[in-house]
Amino acid sequence: MHMSRPIQLRSLQTIVPDIVLEQNAVRDVFAAQPELSRLARRLVTASFDGSGIETRHSVLTELDPSQEASSTLFYDRESGSLLSPGTKTRNDIYIREADQLYIAAARRALDADPDLVASDVTHIVTVSCTGFHAPGPDYAIVRALGLSDSVERYHLGFMGCYASMPALRAAAQFCRADPQAVVLVVSVELCTLHLRSSDDPDQIIAASLFSDGAAAGVVTARELPTPVPAFSLDRFHTAIAPEGERDMAWTIGDSGFEMVLSTAVPKIIGENIEAALGPLWAEDDAPSAAFDEGRIGDAVQHWAIHPGGRSILDHVQDRLHLSDAQLQPAREVLRTCGNMSSATVLFVLKHILEESDARAGERVTAMAFGPGLTAESALLTVLGEE
Repeated sequence: MHMSRPIQLRSLQTIVPDIVLEQNAVRDVFAAQPELSRLARRLVTASFDGSGIETRHSVLTELDPSQEASSTLFYDRESGSLLSPGTKTRNDIYIREADQLYIAAARRALDADPDLVASDVTHIVTVSCTGFHAPGPDYAIVRALGLSDSVERYHLGFMGCYASMPALRAAAQFCRADPQAVVLVVSVELCTLHLRSSDDPDQIIAASLFSDGAAAGVVTARELPTPVPAFSLDRFHTAIAPEGERDMAWTIGDSGFEMVLSTAVPKIIGENIEAALGPLWAEDDAPSAAFDEGRIGDAVQHWAIHPGGRSILDHVQDRLHLSDAQLQPAREVLRTCGNMSSATVLFVLKHILEESDARAGERVTAMAFGPGLTAESALLTVLGEE
């Protein structure tokens, strides 16, 4: 179906929990754990110091020395010991904390839109890989915001850091099928619930990167009267680098969810980035020609690359010859918020809209990586008053 109006992503909103984790302080706690080997201590220091992160956020009050801890499940302040609660305990906290963030982010996105209200919403797509429960967050949003019981609800669970991209793609497909659809997309990730002390290099890298955050936006093709900062969702593409299947994975253990994130991931992404992104631009003359000539950064001005870590951004920048300014939104989100799994790329897109002097008509490439090794990408255009 040809659509005369663009399918737009608008009213992007983000939330981080109140607990701020200073990277240096968290590093010192992890490095001081008595069970760590000397090699593991060195790896903790190198991973935390080389992460490109200064602050992260968490829902766990006991990790913030300025607040009175309501429990001692993850960290004993007197002994300085990191504890390892079971998966059920971690998931119970997820159920309580995540639903509050889902509702708050969804409400904030709707409140930010000058033309849409709760009764306009026809679909909800929720995203998370850090907890499970049913009825889930999609149900919680419907009840809390007073949406119609007939709103179509979909949850993308346990896909990993790239999951907000297929959520946006699904939302765009709903809008192609029904040009009057209004789709609320909400991602909440509470990654700090699964951090633990370990000699395992994968767990150490995860502990140095992951954090908590929430993001929400509205996807619609409706003709609305008020121009607002937004993106048109032009095209999506999925690619797999099967040689990285064992280098990035996400499984459920007895003491929380367990991340496999090997040091080979940035190199694999760098080696596959051109093949993964090429089809995204193939139908556009200017990006396609620029890509063939090795100057894709000239044709695509903005880059919402999921900051899975500093080294990933370095490899992408070097391989595609992007400027420091083009990677600044991703690096800034990493610096201030860490890796919030699926929510992170939405933080980067919001940064581009609000803080990068983006002008109507400029192109954006968004890309996120996850288990598989899967790369999900999208081509967008900045909307607004010309």
